[in-house]
Amino acid sequence: MLFSRLFVLLHTKASNQDVEGMKRYYVALLLTCLLSGSCSDNRRGVSGQLSSVEADSTDTEKADSLAQAARADEMPTGADELFDDFFFNYASSLRRQRERTLFPLTVTDGEAVRTITKKQWKQDSFFMNQDYYTLFFDSPAQEQLISDTAVVDATVERFYLDKGRVEQFLFSRKSGRWMLHEVVWQDLPRNPNGQFLKFYQQFVGDSLFQRKSLAEQIEFSGPDPDDDFSTLDGMITPDFWDAFRPDFPQHILYNIVYGHQNPATTQKILLLCGIANGMEMEITFRQHRGRWKLTKLNM
Repeated sequence: MLFSRLFVLLHTKASNQDVEGMKRYYVALLLTCLLSGSCSDNRRGVSGQLSSVEADSTDTEKADSLAQAARADEMPTGADELFDDFFFNYASSLRRQRERTLFPLTVTDGEAVRTITKKQWKQDSFFMNQDYYTLFFDSPAQEQLISDTAVVDATVERFYLDKGRVEQFLFSRKSGRWMLHEVVWQDLPRNPNGQFLKFYQQFVGDSLFQRKSLAEQIEFSGPDPDDDFSTLDGMITPDFWDAFRPDFPQHILYNIVYGHQNPATTQKILLLCGIANGMEMEITFRQHRGRWKLTKLNM
C-alpha cells in the first residue's frame, strides 16, 4: 500500500519518462525488500532448527553423562570374588550400599531390635576417610583368608575403645553376591578380641605400662634409616624401643573377620594397612603367663 501511494504521487508530478524510471526503481526496491523479508524468515527458521538440534545434542550429552556415572557407580565385575574387593567398593558408594544391603536391615543391640529402611540408610564410609585401617589375626595362617575365594561369611567390626562397644556388620555371599544382612552391637568384653583390646587400650595410653609390656628381645624388620633401599633385620631391646616405636592407632579401630575367630588364642597379630599407599606394618603380641607382650615388629 505504501509503494502504491508513493507511485501515484510521483506519477502526478513527473514526466512520463521520469515516471517509467521511477516505476522500474521502486519495483526493484519492492522486490529487494520482499526478498529480504523472505531471507529473514529463512534465517529465523534455520536458527530455530539449530536451537532445536543444539538442545537435542545437549540433552543427549547429559543423558550419556548420567549413564556413564551410573555405570561407574555399579559394582565392578569380579568384585564379589574377594571380600576386600567387594567391601572397598561397597564403602565408597551410597548406591552400592543400598543395592547390596538387605532391607529392612535388622539392627540388634542386646535384647533391643530395630530395623532400618532403604530410605533411612545413610552412607557409611567406614575407614575410607582415614589413611589406614587395622586387622587382627590369631595366626599367620589366618592372614591367608584375605585372598581365599572360598570365604562366604565376613564381619566388619568397628571398635569404640573409649566406650567399650563394638559395632559389627555381618556380610554373607549367596548366589555369588556379597550382601550386608545384619548389624549387631555388643559390649567389648563379649567380643573374641575383647580381652586383648582391653590390654591394647592400656598399652597405647600408658607409656610406663607399654614399656613393661615389651619382650626382652623384640624381633625387628624394617627400613634402614641410613639407606632407603635396604632393610634391617635383627633384635632390639626395650632400651631402643623409643627409636623404633610406631604410632599406634587409638580410640576407634577396625577389624575384618574372614569366617570365624578363636577367642582362646594366645597370639594376636595387629596389621596396619595403608589405604592409598599400600604400606603394611605387622605387630605381634604373645600371651605368656596371663600377660600380653609385644614380641615382633615388622615395618
